Amino acid sequence: MALFSSSSSSSTTTFAIALFTLFLIGSCSAQLSENFYAKKCPKLSSAVKSVVLSAVAKEPRMGASLLRLFFHDCFVNGCDASVLLDGPSSEKTAPPNANSLRGYEVIDDIKSKVEAICPGIVSCADITAIAARDSVTILGGPFWKVKLGRRDSKTGFLQLASSGVLPSPSSSLSTLISNFKDQGLSATDMVALSGAHTIGKARCAIYGSRIYNEKNIDSLFAKARQKNCPRDSSGTPKDNNVAPLDFKNPNHFDNSYYKNLINKKGLLHSDQVLFDGGSTDSLVRDYSNNQRAFESDFVTAMIKMGNIKPLTGSDGEIRRHCSRPN
Repeated sequence: MALFSSSSSSSTTTFAIALFTLFLIGSCSAQLSENFYAKKCPKLSSAVKSVVLSAVAKEPRMGASLLRLFFHDCFVNGCDASVLLDGPSSEKTAPPNANSLRGYEVIDDIKSKVEAICPGIVSCADITAIAARDSVTILGGPFWKVKLGRRDSKTGFLQLASSGVLPSPSSSLSTLISNFKDQGLSATDMVALSGAHTIGKARCAIYGSRIYNEKNIDSLFAKARQKNCPRDSSGTPKDNNVAPLDFKNPNHFDNSYYKNLINKKGLLHSDQVLFDGGSTDSLVRDYSNNQRAFESDFVTAMIKMGNIKPLTGSDGEIRRHCSRPN
């Protein structure tokens, strides 16, 4: 009897430990699902896409802006729509974001449309994630199923957004790798996500130093960019003159960004360091020759980035207006 009792007690203990372990795994992992709103808001996808389609049709650059908005949200305390908040702790005023991030009004338009059909159900964080995916797809890039179920933060993180967690256009390769590693993203993820620069534009204030001072740049490319970004532009309206990040196909999501890097035609310093005799040269070359490989790794990296510290369950809230907490 003693042996049986001991065995029964041991089995019960083992079962309890197994259940507890499963609970821990479930509670620690991001509780996100592709079908999170399937029953609660079945028309969500079409509502978001219609607004993004309209915005990108009016201004193709907006697709890149919405993609960048998601990136800047996720890199500051996770994908929680904190980047959308106004107020004293607003990340909008952080140096990497001020007079730079765009697309807030498009997110607001989407939120209004979604609230009309599913009030109080869909978070601003999830809307931002879907809008980023739709932007890529509308501009010719890959489609992927976005995992959903994020909730919104109740505050912004101005100090963190200003602390260097967001990669700078002047970053070295080692700094970029470190920035992404801090977010749980690999060097491969970093190079793939950098391919988002196949769309969008940058201001003269951001790329001016490279086109005048750096040596690893095609001379004709530099001179062409200098026409729109004169040396005396600092502090003048010309500071805001823009140039496409991908001069070949600026409104089409493809792999020409990597081909530009091989030809020393990266617009930003942080672009060209990906192909400058360093550890990521081979990956840039691979992506330049194989668009499918780039798109596959880009999708994988986007999904991983979307899983950075999401608020789920009862954490955070579902904002009624994306620019302010409830």
